[in-house]
Amino acid sequence: MPSNRRLELTGAPGSPYTRKMLGVLRYRHLPFSVYWGADRIPEGYPAPKVRLLPTFFFPDGEDGALAPVTDSTPIIRRLETEHAGRSVIPTDPVLRFLNDLIEDYADEWLTKAMFHFRWAHEADWRNAAPLLVYWSTNTAAPEQAEQFADYFAKRQIERLYVVGSNDITAETIETSYERLIAILDALIGEKGFVLGARPSSADFALFGQLTQLAIVEPTSAAITQRVSYRVRAWVDLMDDLSGLTPSDDDWFTPDEARAAISPLLSEIGRTYAPAMVANAQAAMSGETSFETEIDGRAWTQPVFKYQAKCLGWLRNDHARLTDNERGAVDAMLAGSGCEILFE
Repeated sequence: MPSNRRLELTGAPGSPYTRKMLGVLRYRHLPFSVYWGADRIPEGYPAPKVRLLPTFFFPDGEDGALAPVTDSTPIIRRLETEHAGRSVIPTDPVLRFLNDLIEDYADEWLTKAMFHFRWAHEADWRNAAPLLVYWSTNTAAPEQAEQFADYFAKRQIERLYVVGSNDITAETIETSYERLIAILDALIGEKGFVLGARPSSADFALFGQLTQLAIVEPTSAAITQRVSYRVRAWVDLMDDLSGLTPSDDDWFTPDEARAAISPLLSEIGRTYAPAMVANAQAAMSGETSFETEIDGRAWTQPVFKYQAKCLGWLRNDHARLTDNERGAVDAMLAGSGCEILFE
């Protein structure tokens, strides 16, 4: 049911998913209030079971009481049903499926690069830790901020292994990021966005991660600028697209998409696809970790059950396509390495 209620959420400038959602809300002209920090929930509002950012508050409880809702991808789809106009979801079923795949790649693979670059290199974590403190509490005394920054950095560095960042996987993560920036440079140069001349949820997912990788983390920011000033500038433009006037004709046609996004699909098939499949297989077998090969190198990390669910959702989307639509999608994915996701 459509809602005219002002959207409310908690978030943080250092959260790529918060930045993803704020970009969507600005572009879609949806009024919102953001409360900075996971602990800045207004008095009387329900706290989420897990304090993930962003957390939206929707009237989903009994008698319309507010309920905390997380997970950016389903929230975007919900907003599409509740608010008309300026959609970030392509109308063509084939393009819509590709959008979902690219969005999940950004959310579930590129976030590995974001976490890795933030905490694996000393120059980066020394930069990020105090920022995260002051983003949360900008009135903190310097000594208090320094103590908390040291504590937070130590905790996050110890958790690098959770996303797959370790001595074995570091080169794979870093080279994949550099390739992605070169691919985006060429793709954005076509019509301005990943799927044409208007932004999709895939654009905003990539943008969210790049608000950190291309700007905050010194090591990956230097890579970004060395490879592509275009991509670095694109991140700034994506932050507020409220003035853009989209047209239905701005999306790529399937034929245009086939040529334009082929390199991106190949990169997704080179990294994200084998990681997602190996993770899902290990989760199904009840394993707690898995080993596989990605881009010709060994890869090892703990099982991430949520990413197994993400792959299941993509497979369901693939199965729901008509025979003609699925044939068109499969033809685009052929030879990219993404085929293993749907075998």
